[in-house]
Amino acid sequence: MDIVDAHHHVWRTKDMPWLSGPMVPRIFGPYEPIRRDYLIDEYIADATSAGIGQSVYVQANWPLDQVLAEVRWLAELNEATGWPTAVVGSADLFRPDAVDVLRKQAELPVVRGTRLQLHWHENEEFRYASAPDRMKDPVLRRNIAALEELGWVFELQVFPGQMADAADLVAAIPDVTFVLVHAGMLTDRADETVREWRDGMARLAQLPNVVVKLTGQGTFTRSLDPDLVAFVAAETLGWFGADRAMFGTNFPVEKLWTSMPPLVAAWRDALAHLPAADQAAIFAGTARRVYAL
Repeated sequence: MDIVDAHHHVWRTKDMPWLSGPMVPRIFGPYEPIRRDYLIDEYIADATSAGIGQSVYVQANWPLDQVLAEVRWLAELNEATGWPTAVVGSADLFRPDAVDVLRKQAELPVVRGTRLQLHWHENEEFRYASAPDRMKDPVLRRNIAALEELGWVFELQVFPGQMADAADLVAAIPDVTFVLVHAGMLTDRADETVREWRDGMARLAQLPNVVVKLTGQGTFTRSLDPDLVAFVAAETLGWFGADRAMFGTNFPVEKLWTSMPPLVAAWRDALAHLPAADQAAIFAGTARRVYAL
């Protein structure tokens, strides 16, 4: 099967204080095994072992004053190896001058979008944004709207409790494609949690400029759970359909609990009942269209 990995990272610990500094709580739990360099050769070996032929790198939280250096490094890797195929960078989108940074990044043709994580949760260990409602900030909104002129996507990472605000943001900027990360970050299968997630996902799916990533389902279970993969796949595709969904590995984070072939196999098994055209879209076609691969 033709497979594009729509969400992965590579990194050098020297570039990222969060990785090289003291251990702090993260949404994916203890991370000692990945507090090391994860370089492009290792990623290529992981990816090709599972049949992946193209990939999209997503920013890995370099310091925000180093985000231009981040994408330049990735562009060098692409030139030298052909991997990753495309890059999603980052910038401090709460700064009025963020567009200047984005335009400098856009000089590198491999860059296709930007992500600034906006997720906030009542559980302090799950928080990244400083407040749950940062999506209402007018400076952020102006900067995201500027992605239209670049032809870029915005990677939207929020929890279900934030999805009403996320829908308002998406609706206010209809000419930018928003990529919902990790299928909306379902934290557990409790009835109330699932109900809130379903309500938020259904709301976002009504907006045609949202696509979704089938990624990151080990984030909160800290395991490869085929039943959860199948549940999230079925529910998400019911709202978004195959042409608005794409597969990704979230490596090396998911390398904490699985290798690449079993991860790909779990998603292939979960989607095996679908028509071949739908499987082709989820595993490759949607990503190729969204990221102009």
